[in-house]
Amino acid sequence: MNIKIDSRKIIDGDTFIALRGVNDDGHNYINDAIKNGATTIIAEDGEYSVNTILVSDTKKYLKEYLENNYYDEIKKLKLIGMTGTNGKTTTCFLIYKSLNKLNIKCAYIGTLGFYINDNFKQLNNTTPNLYELYNMLLECVKEGIEYVVMEVSSQALSMGRVDTLIFDYVIFSNLTQDHLDYHKTMENYVLEKQKLFKMTNNSFAIVNNDDKYKDYFLLDNKNITYGKNNSDYNIEILSTSLDGSYFKVNHEEYFTKLIGEYNIYNVTVVIILLKLLNIGNINDVIKDLEGATGRMDIIKYNENNIIIDYAHTPDAVFKIINAVSNLKHNRIITIVGCGGNRDKSKRSIMGDIATTYSDYVIFTSDNPRFEKPSKILKDITYKLEKKNYKIIKNRKKAIKKGIQMLEKNDILLLLGKGHEDYQIIKNKKIHFSDKEVVYKIVRR
Repeated sequence: MNIKIDSRKIIDGDTFIALRGVNDDGHNYINDAIKNGATTIIAEDGEYSVNTILVSDTKKYLKEYLENNYYDEIKKLKLIGMTGTNGKTTTCFLIYKSLNKLNIKCAYIGTLGFYINDNFKQLNNTTPNLYELYNMLLECVKEGIEYVVMEVSSQALSMGRVDTLIFDYVIFSNLTQDHLDYHKTMENYVLEKQKLFKMTNNSFAIVNNDDKYKDYFLLDNKNITYGKNNSDYNIEILSTSLDGSYFKVNHEEYFTKLIGEYNIYNVTVVIILLKLLNIGNINDVIKDLEGATGRMDIIKYNENNIIIDYAHTPDAVFKIINAVSNLKHNRIITIVGCGGNRDKSKRSIMGDIATTYSDYVIFTSDNPRFEKPSKILKDITYKLEKKNYKIIKNRKKAIKKGIQMLEKNDILLLLGKGHEDYQIIKNKKIHFSDKEVVYKIVRR
């Protein structure tokens, strides 16, 4: 594709299209693109030294260009799109793993990156912009991929990052408070997510029947519901431990290495999809599947368990604490914080959940971005009635303190960052991995 949106990637003969974004404007880089060899510029205004095409809206132009020139190539792919507040990463990654285990070539696009065959690429967003997405899908076609499973975020739907795509399967997990800094209201949030379910063509909608927002995601036909009651796929939880979970779906018994009720819901989606694809011996497929990186990662330390997880919303924090509270344990110690320049209204809610359902809590920094960590921590703790917590602003010191506190059969929950190997401080990504820090401390 010789049309580019990044001036740094221009080579001789390329066309550069200047896109206006939230924080930047491609028009500022047109001269750089020309220096790098661009022979055509597509812009909304200005006069330039090479062939120039002026259009009223470069985003619209790019969308139409991609659809007109490349959609016929990518439409042969079977697209699986999933939205919801929590569960997208684990479920999509399990689908990716399951299909490849069955020798059905599948790629994954989401929070963990872009996985295709044996290659991996990090992504800046859960759902890339439409230009990047088309390039990835074209690569999938070239590599003989049959299915692409992708996480589709509410921001992506709002910004048109998946426009022009038609999905063969759409999945809804749940909807709880998150991203209200962007969407402002829960009504706006749910309506943005609903857009995915309008990007279908005689497709199957797989919907969590136990979620109060489910009706927004049901199609006129071809709905498949899952949940504990009155669903097409009824879930019955038999037992869960640190070794895994036993459960039934429509009276068929299954085992997964994943723990917690919410993970049983995630695995049930995989079961439904495999049944739709007429896959036999589903238990053989799912019983050995590992969870996604940074989701319920368990590190055994002496007679304790340290669990690293990406939980960073009130609902996710509640669910993981609730999940481990059902396991045999002494105390639950939770380390958690909140990201800066994000939904501030959830901070005190997360603080209350953590102190209510944990025996002890250490509040620390997450990704402070342009906010002062002390201000974020004050927002988390200022309404708290329970005093079973302390504040340690430095995340490394907080982790060390949490490990030092462990007594026999305690569980230490380290929440918020999961797979991330960085902290965002102001506009810089500084290397920081919860897992690396834990291993350095416990190996001493």
